[in-house]
Amino acid sequence: MPVRVKICGIRDHAGLDAAAQAGADWVGFVFFSRSPRHVTAQAASTLARDMAVDGPKRIGLFVRPTDDDIRRVLDHVPLDGLQIYDDAGRIEAIRTHSGLPVWGAVGIASRHDLPETCRVDGLVIESRAPAGSDRPGGNAHAFDWTLTHGWQAPAPWLLAGGLNPDNVQRAIQHSGARAVDVSSGVESAPGVKSPELIRRFVQAARA
Repeated sequence: MPVRVKICGIRDHAGLDAAAQAGADWVGFVFFSRSPRHVTAQAASTLARDMAVDGPKRIGLFVRPTDDDIRRVLDHVPLDGLQIYDDAGRIEAIRTHSGLPVWGAVGIASRHDLPETCRVDGLVIESRAPAGSDRPGGNAHAFDWTLTHGWQAPAPWLLAGGLNPDNVQRAIQHSGARAVDVSSGVESAPGVKSPELIRRFVQAARA
């Protein structure tokens, strides 16, 4: 089975169209105001409305959201799944309340940080946020990809953090990942997706 690809932080039609044309499996909309990739529910609704039925699945990224935060987005955007940054109990509760597939994001620094259990639909594995960062996630930093090699994952998972078209093949080989998630690594400037880098990334991931 080919490696699956998520292009996260979509904010405009150029990035969305490039992801779809390249054959990405998922596109991510970031509903977190501190991110340079933040998009409003109204803007995401406009983008989602123009997506083909057989195109990439739509994933909403939320950071410690309330149920109302998620509901307000779902009132506008027909998301296919959620990517949540929060503690495991809260992520599980969101899965129950939303009725949508949910991925829990996990930052790791050592093999001991890799989850042994998972009660939602999947995991996003990335490096821990740098000390003092006001944003969760890898923040364009990669971890030691060999940490996940041979890991008996309790659920399907995506490798994220610090990926780009030049290193994604190596990351897949070293980590054993069968799905990858990229954001800043396919941008020409913070929050500005490059169609050419998206195309190259998807091709490299599946080469």
